[in-house]
Amino acid sequence: MRLKFFGALLAASLAGAPVAAAPAEPWSAFRDRFIDRLFALDPAYAVYQGKHEFDGRLPDWSAAGLKAQEAFYRETIAAARAIDAKGLSPEDAFERAYLIKVAEGRLFWLAEADQPHRNPAYYVSNGLDPNVYIARPYAAKPVRMKAMIAFFEAVPGAAAQIRANLKAPLPASFVNYGEKAFAGFAEFYGGDALKAFADVRDPALQAKLRAAAAKAAKAMDDLAKWIAAQRPQASQDFALGKERFQRMLAATEGVELPVERLLALGEADLKKNQAALAEACGKFAAGQSIEACIAKMNANKPVGGPVAEARRQIPVLRAFVEREGLVTIPGTEQALVEESPPYNRQNSAYIDPPGPFDKGIPSVYYISPPDPTWTKEVQDGFIPGKFDLLFTSVHEVMPGHFLQFLHANRAKSPIGRLFVGYAFAEGWAHYTEQMMWDAGLNAGDPETHIGQLANALLRDCRYISAIKLHAFGFTQAESEQLFKQQCYQDEGTARQQAARGTYDPAYLNYTLGKLMIMKLRADWTASRGGRQAWKAFHDSFLGFGGPPIPLVRQAMLGEASPSAFGG
Repeated sequence: MRLKFFGALLAASLAGAPVAAAPAEPWSAFRDRFIDRLFALDPAYAVYQGKHEFDGRLPDWSAAGLKAQEAFYRETIAAARAIDAKGLSPEDAFERAYLIKVAEGRLFWLAEADQPHRNPAYYVSNGLDPNVYIARPYAAKPVRMKAMIAFFEAVPGAAAQIRANLKAPLPASFVNYGEKAFAGFAEFYGGDALKAFADVRDPALQAKLRAAAAKAAKAMDDLAKWIAAQRPQASQDFALGKERFQRMLAATEGVELPVERLLALGEADLKKNQAALAEACGKFAAGQSIEACIAKMNANKPVGGPVAEARRQIPVLRAFVEREGLVTIPGTEQALVEESPPYNRQNSAYIDPPGPFDKGIPSVYYISPPDPTWTKEVQDGFIPGKFDLLFTSVHEVMPGHFLQFLHANRAKSPIGRLFVGYAFAEGWAHYTEQMMWDAGLNAGDPETHIGQLANALLRDCRYISAIKLHAFGFTQAESEQLFKQQCYQDEGTARQQAARGTYDPAYLNYTLGKLMIMKLRADWTASRGGRQAWKAFHDSFLGFGGPPIPLVRQAMLGEASPSAFGG
């Protein structure tokens, strides 16, 4: 298929030139121009993907910069939709649909959710974290140090744009989040970031780094103080609202089901997991309450702390995956385990995988310590039990995110390599917890099963909380009680997760993605040998990169149109 008009239309609009007739071009030219222009508009994303010619640059968050991003996404969507998919190869037609969803999702958060003006998380997640220059040894330290200096020099201007953009009154949970994140950046910029380059023997470069870091840290500290000063006028107006929440699901994940049906699916999964927990507790803590059973499991703390335990768990999990033949493990990359930096402890654990343009670089699995402002009892409760942590390691590393990104970074499609969706990534990682238990991890041990179910229940409550907070008027306090009473989470985790639900409405994607993958696996393997086809299913699924799962379902099953769960 040759694109005779709309590729030229997009190219001209991006260049600011008049639209005119242009030579025919293949789909790949349209796709590659989209990627190039997106990297120029979002250089921090380009750096994260391993495009280090953009090192040190931050997005333009000025009013004009935000308008330019919005115009780009709207023009891309219009031009891509106008291309006749029937004239494309099946691979290019799939990539076209995938690209459209990427642009629609980004446009939703930028324009309809209006995150740049409402939500500090927009900035925390989209450029202010310089850890790529520290944790990824993609170049010699002096080279990365120069990139860090350029980054620090860009921070004060970015902080001024953020302050101009955020409009009071902000929701109270957004204020709390923003204050902690920006203050955490200030601490990191002036502390650990400097220590990371302390062994570079170049006095002039060290002086430049210290000077730039001091200005960047002050800018973040001032921003933290400014947002904290918004607390007296803070609101509880965090909800997207039912209609906008529904549009979020369609734009970002291609899920068109009514929220009422989605809520029913989540509540059914919650009940199923609660019943399984009661059965497991009957074996592990006979005669005791569910709360006492969970407490007993969590009392078995990791020897030497969770970081040391996670380092022991990873090779054991890898050996199990290989022995059971569950999924292909490509490459020789490794996953390191470290304590989370202070600015990024709003979740208990996460992984930072390298992008597709960074070759042979390890991922880093970060585990968060408890908030030091909590009481000792709450801090102790936050530290996971050994088998709770086991399934966090499954989720983050093997065969969860780490393995999934090994596949995504090798996907045939450039769009698949670069754009891994929330429900695909988190859905896969959460799915693997259930899959590993079903495959026989620890041979039916009830304490292990309780660890798996504790994680499943946490994600069930995220799912239900997100829908109720944003579509049905749930308060943050009601969400916190849901986590404690229905999903048996400790006070610190419940408090943290309820707050997260206000500024991360898409965190239902853990369970939503898992449920879609479970249904797709059942339907795909039904005619291919059932359990014997799991490895083939997993390899095929991961080969797509990370598109909305309804698109994957349509492609794998040959269905007429995308859907979350089929007819």
